[in-house]
This record gives sequence, structure tokens and C-alpha cells, in this order.
Amino acid sequence: MPRPKKPRFVSGYPAIAAFIPQGVPVTGEVMLSVEELEAIRLSDFEKLDQESAANLMQVSRQTYGRILSNARGIVGEALVTGKALKVAGGNYAMRGGGRRHRGRGRGRQGRGPTKRGQAVSTQTSLSEPVKGRR
Repeated sequence: MPRPKKPRFVSGYPAIAAFIPQGVPVTGEVMLSVEELEAIRLSDFEKLDQESAANLMQVSRQTYGRILSNARGIVGEALVTGKALKVAGGNYAMRGGGRRHRGRGRGRQGRGPTKRGQAVSTQTSLSEPVKGRR
């Protein structure tokens, strides 16, 4: 089982939720998560180096670089292909406290409650088959 992702810290929820090209037919849409937008804001708008921006988002420099690279790829795809760019979802928390958010259907995916270091079985006994599995 993969390790759960730590939330990335962002300064605030974006005021603009979408960018839609004008004058050309929209050929689709791409999604940019809130933490990807924050990475672009810190590097390209605030002109911070990756180490400083990673510290603000409370992730490693390598993770920050990966988030930024993915975000730039999504923005590039939207600009080159004429797709609408929507900002929503992700795994983030507001800097200085506030709410945490997980979006895009990622997360624990319906598993029951677990205690730290212990897995909780959804099957009651080995002799009973789990419904839907063979």
C-alpha cells in the first residue's frame, strides 16, 4: 500500500476557478489542482527559488519540483491545444491553520477506520468470501 500523501500548504483558495480561451472553439478541459496553482504562483509570479517555495509549501525540494513540472505541463497543454483550464481539488491545507481538503477522488477510497500502524480487515473470517470478489 502506498504511503498517504501529506497535504501541501497553500496561502489561500484561488479567486479564479477557470480560464477559458476566447475566439476559438474549446477543445476540452484540463484540471489544475490548488497545490499546482500555488507552485506556479510561488515560482513564476512571486519569483521564489524552489527551495524557498518548497519550504513554504512544507514539502521537499524534489516534491516541489515535481508538482511545478506537472503544473507547467498542464498549463502548456491548455494554452497550446485551446482547452479550458479549471482549478479545483488536490490535497492541500491552508497555511497558518484552516481546513484541509482532498479532492479528485484520491484518499483512503472507502477503507474503514484504522489505528496508526494497524490495518483493519474488512473480511470477518477466512471462510466467508468477500462479495464481488472471486
